[in-house]
Amino acid sequence: MQSDGKTYWLDRKENVRKVYWAVWAACVVLVALDPLVHKHAGFGFDAWFGFHGWFGFVACVGLVLAAKGLRRVLMRPEDYYDR
Repeated sequence: MQSDGKTYWLDRKENVRKVYWAVWAACVVLVALDPLVHKHAGFGFDAWFGFHGWFGFVACVGLVLAAKGLRRVLMRPEDYYDR
């Protein structure tokens, strides 16, 4: 709940659940349509079934892990600018 007293549609748990399942449904539909789409493969492996979805997932996880590692290198103390 917001401090201004307003309630928004994502404040309700059932709406969050609907969005969650809608994203999963969209992913299932896109994977199901994958064999119907002609791919202009530049390499042999990028024509595999579901390659682009898996590649995007692995790249996203890699970016998150890299950002967590970079945070350890770049993080400054809380009072860094107050000194």
